[in-house]
Amino acid sequence: MKSMTEEKTLSEKDSNAISNPTKPSRWSRHTRAVDPKSAVVGGGEAAAAIAMDESTAAVDPKKKDQKKVSLLKLFRFATTKEVVLNIIGLICAAAAGATQPLMTLIFGKLTGSFVGFATTLQKIASSPDGITPALQAELSAAQSVVKSASAKDALWLTLIGIGMFITTYAFMAIFVFTGELNSKRLRERYYQAVLRQDVAWFDTVGAGEIATRIQTDTHLVQEGTSEKVPQALSYISTFFTGFILAYARSWRLSLALTSMMPCIMLVGVFMGKFATKYKTNQLTCVAEAGSLAEEVISTIRTAQAFSTQKTLAALFDSHIIKSRMDGYKQAVSHGCAIGAMFFIIYAAYALAFAFGGVLITEGRASAEIVVNVFMSILIGSFSLVMLNPEVQAMNNAMGAAAKLYETIDRVPEIDSLSEEGLRPDSCIGHISFENVQFHYPSRPGVPILKGLSVEFPAGKTAALVGSSGSGKSTVVSLVERFYDPVAGVVKLDGRDIKTLNLRWLRQQIGLVSQEPVLFATSVRQNIEYGFIGSAFENYSPEEKFALVKEAAIKANADGFISALPEGYDTIVGERGMLLSGGQKQRVAIARAIVSDPKILLLDEATSALDTLSEGIVQDALDKAAAGRTTITIAHRLSTVIDAKKILVMGQGEILEQGTHNELLASDGSYAKLVLAQKLAAADEEEDGEADTTGSSTLEKGSASPLEKEQNEKPLGLQRSHTGGQSVSSQVLANKREERTRSVKILPYRTILARLAVINRGHKWFYVIGFICSILSGCVYPAFGILYGQALNNFSADSNKKIRDTSYRTALWFFIMAILSGIIIAAQNYTLVHASEGLTGKIRSMSFKAILRSDIAWFDEEKNSTGALTSSLSDNAQKVNGLAGTTLGTIIQSIATIISGCIIGLIYGWKLALIGIACIPLIISAGYIRLQIVVLKDEKNKALHESSAQLACESAGAIRTVASLNREQQACDAYSHSLLEPLQAAKKSLLASNALYAVSQAMSLWVIALVFFIGSRWIADLSYTTQSFFTTLMSVVFGCIQAGNVFSFVPDISQAQSAASNFLHLIDSRPEIDAESTEGKILDRANVKGHIRFSNIHFRYPTRPGVRVLRDLDLEIEPGTYCAFVGASGCGKSTSIQLACRFYDPLSGEVTLDGVPLHELNVNSFRSNIALVSQEPTLYAGTIRFNILLGANKPHEEVTQEEIERACASANILEFISTLPDGFDTQVGGKGAQLSGGQKQRIAIARALIRNPKVLLLDEATSALDSTSEKVVQAALDNAAKGRTTIAIAHRLSTIQKADRIFFFKDGRVSEAGTHQELLALQGGYAELVQMQMLSKSS
Repeated sequence: MKSMTEEKTLSEKDSNAISNPTKPSRWSRHTRAVDPKSAVVGGGEAAAAIAMDESTAAVDPKKKDQKKVSLLKLFRFATTKEVVLNIIGLICAAAAGATQPLMTLIFGKLTGSFVGFATTLQKIASSPDGITPALQAELSAAQSVVKSASAKDALWLTLIGIGMFITTYAFMAIFVFTGELNSKRLRERYYQAVLRQDVAWFDTVGAGEIATRIQTDTHLVQEGTSEKVPQALSYISTFFTGFILAYARSWRLSLALTSMMPCIMLVGVFMGKFATKYKTNQLTCVAEAGSLAEEVISTIRTAQAFSTQKTLAALFDSHIIKSRMDGYKQAVSHGCAIGAMFFIIYAAYALAFAFGGVLITEGRASAEIVVNVFMSILIGSFSLVMLNPEVQAMNNAMGAAAKLYETIDRVPEIDSLSEEGLRPDSCIGHISFENVQFHYPSRPGVPILKGLSVEFPAGKTAALVGSSGSGKSTVVSLVERFYDPVAGVVKLDGRDIKTLNLRWLRQQIGLVSQEPVLFATSVRQNIEYGFIGSAFENYSPEEKFALVKEAAIKANADGFISALPEGYDTIVGERGMLLSGGQKQRVAIARAIVSDPKILLLDEATSALDTLSEGIVQDALDKAAAGRTTITIAHRLSTVIDAKKILVMGQGEILEQGTHNELLASDGSYAKLVLAQKLAAADEEEDGEADTTGSSTLEKGSASPLEKEQNEKPLGLQRSHTGGQSVSSQVLANKREERTRSVKILPYRTILARLAVINRGHKWFYVIGFICSILSGCVYPAFGILYGQALNNFSADSNKKIRDTSYRTALWFFIMAILSGIIIAAQNYTLVHASEGLTGKIRSMSFKAILRSDIAWFDEEKNSTGALTSSLSDNAQKVNGLAGTTLGTIIQSIATIISGCIIGLIYGWKLALIGIACIPLIISAGYIRLQIVVLKDEKNKALHESSAQLACESAGAIRTVASLNREQQACDAYSHSLLEPLQAAKKSLLASNALYAVSQAMSLWVIALVFFIGSRWIADLSYTTQSFFTTLMSVVFGCIQAGNVFSFVPDISQAQSAASNFLHLIDSRPEIDAESTEGKILDRANVKGHIRFSNIHFRYPTRPGVRVLRDLDLEIEPGTYCAFVGASGCGKSTSIQLACRFYDPLSGEVTLDGVPLHELNVNSFRSNIALVSQEPTLYAGTIRFNILLGANKPHEEVTQEEIERACASANILEFISTLPDGFDTQVGGKGAQLSGGQKQRIAIARALIRNPKVLLLDEATSALDSTSEKVVQAALDNAAKGRTTIAIAHRLSTIQKADRIFFFKDGRVSEAGTHQELLALQGGYAELVQMQMLSKSS
């Protein structure tokens, strides 16, 4: 009966391996949902298992050399009590496995008594004298025997069912319980081991891999140590019991039937060979397409700004087409192999009844023995199939455990959990480097520090400056002892820091990094993390809060924290996302100083902030540094002018050191860095000499940073007043609610109709596939007819007649084997071929629809890069199952049930009705198997998601966790988060496993019922033996098949959801449609580049409560260089995005040459603009390909001269010429092979090759160090000539020569004019200048 499901599971498993080769296949999740007793008739699984085992093992080549631990090592954290329980569970599992072959023994006895009764009837029927009193007495005796024997055997079946229930319940409950406890300990040990590792380990492993280990590998180990182990033993027990029983009853027939195994193995090897080849190729192509999709979606603004959607979609399609062609080849090999296997298996039926007939005539066997041996061999063989996914799960667990144990057993050289080392009573804070040499362990060939010797006096502030890669941040890392030097020594108060206890050392240090890391808890808790390991850790909550408050005041943070909705108890969100950058940085400063450390390390603590936020934070840092040994690093030199000692680093060495004025006077490297950031003064002295005092002052009357902080309103979290909501915010809120509303799940009929239209090129494949599915569904009931006939033949009254009829029935079995092999091969080939075609189309259409969406759509949280990239692969794969083999198998199952019931009603309507009445019981058993076994692992994984998220948060911020000594506290929090899934598992343990055990025994009880009733009707001559067995096989096992349909429910449900999402995606039409042909087409020759913002009001659709632009009004003349400046959040970047028409304003309009942007054709308009962003976007490919993405004409029409001209204007041509492959040099994923400055200049060349009328520069140099910035800025100045240019910059030195500067404040232009004019106003712009000034006029 199971013959109908293995084709589907086989192809499902193969296809699943493509989308996620490390994930257990759906075969492993579904097989247990199929009742092994259905092997009585189907038996095809033994073949499928071997093939699947061969093919899947090869899909992921990496697994060949994968390290594994032993099976026993999986239980290394189990207690003695749990080991004893597991041994009891294994004994029960072995007993449960033996019950099924024992059932065949009873089944054979029942068959023997029925055949014996039929023989008596044959004898009476052939009597020439009719029914004589003697014959009548013999008939009555036979009737009595068959009734009593059947009743006795039916009772035995019932008792075996009860035994199966008890043993199954015992081993399931025990192993699920111990598996939960074992996995909890494993998760705790692994997480603790991760947090104890040194930072060098994280440099090579990465947060992503740790997240995978925590979320996936621990789950794989749990799967492999729970019920999979006893189930595997159960199947092994079934195999040995079945074969031992078969060989004990008739070794000749058993040996003959065993001969099919080598044939099946050969087919499996054939299938595995081709599956490996094609699946590996498919995996590679899909992975390449996924990488491209991730690159494009993560930089969608650039893709849309340059209208590269069609080019990138074509590149994506090229990978998908290759994948689809390999899929078509796989369909051929898959169909042929499956067809061949089923031919072999069904041919075994012919062999069994032909040779069985011979043995009966020779007196070497009886009908009872033939049936017993045949069923035992089939069930024993089938157990191998069922064993396959369990072994696969245990193999996955052993491989995953090896990786986990490797980390657990690793003791790092810098061990945060070690109690060794000195703990001095006091710390002065004097730090010295003595001839320190260092290179990062992950890059041993790149020296970072070359014999560095420097002193940092206690209680003084020292600043490290220099270009990127000079070794500044490395100094901080060595002081924190994130790494140890390769040579030389780092000392604290004269002691080598290696001799100090690591936790004590880090407790003396406060660290504030460029990217502040806050944890998903309250503001107060985040600051209190600074107490860990200090004397304040054991203070009362009230005393702690007083210190927290004091630290917040020092950090200029108390004002905004107190204004938050819940004050200090406000939750800051994951990674502090609900606070602005400046607010997060000040909370981090408070955390760093709350325990009053002697040393403060500031690693570019203000470089990511705008000037106004920087002023507040810098003031907080100056306060925090008072009286401490402070080492500060900054690219913005204005922040380190007051340092007692400034050290200029280059190439890992100290180039010069001194105070700000001393270094300026020496006119060395520092003076050059100052010059790079220098701003022109308002009035130059006639003699051209500038005062070099270097003091940065605020104008009289302007607010101090502290006053600004006190008046500041929190950005992310505010107390709101719902009553005063504006109309515009209500409109936006409604729009957002409409867009974020969950996608409506479409009915199956609609989905299938739409998919049929999309995949109409494969309609004949579907027609043939569905016809073959119906025919293969009828094969099983047809075998029921032959099965009944074959058993009836054994009751013939002569050996010759038995032999002849057996041969004739065997011939029919063989013919059916040939036909079913052809039908199943055609079914699998056509449906796999069609589904591969559909999968490719879904991926291609989804990617194009994603690229077509407007930017507001990408702003929604559900449409993150990771989610969209994942859905591109997952949705197609899920729909693939429904539209291919799953759909065919469902049709096949329905055909089996319908045809089986029809045949049963024809041959014995009363018995058929009883079987049909049992359908709800069998179906409910299938549903229970689905819920408890198939879906259990998915539910378990979902329960662990929150704890996994907690673990990933800490692992991703390991430097912060290590610097705070927070490892143990994080471990305790993680352990507590694991209690919820453990308690949930305990609650459902008893009831769910009892239901599962009932479901396993249910089919045995139904068979016992049918035999008991059937024996009465046969004895009463209401039924013949043939009609009884035909009805039994067609209806009862048809009912079991109906229950097996539930194993496809997860696929169907997931496919319905995935298909609905896909159809919703391709049906949606963005408000700003880049593919639309509507709108005015611009004539490039007549475009001047005159831009005007008229009374613009704007809020981001995802944040309707935050006003961004408020009545913005400005005009940019053609050919001018204009700059937008102002604090973060004032609307500068938003204005650039409106100029690109990434969004439409709520009111007002943006015009180009007097024409509103919404009246222009989107692509035509964007062809006249070019965007250069803060983060340069390059795609995997050559330099030439990346530059040509900016071209407005087909790539083949762009000449080499045009490319070189654009590169020359971008100051990159000379660099490209020095490369061995020139323009054909591969840049790597996201341009990883190039430096930041090189990537940015290529991005500029890409912008210039389209010869734009408008050039938009959104902080194009802010992420670069001063040296790289100078080169790129020269390229930008060159690029701006002769075209309208709008530039945004935090560093005002880059835009001081602009024709017009617009100073933004609160979403509108506050001041406008040239640099000199705005300085003369003595307003907001002049204040920005003063705060960045490095030298001023005397």
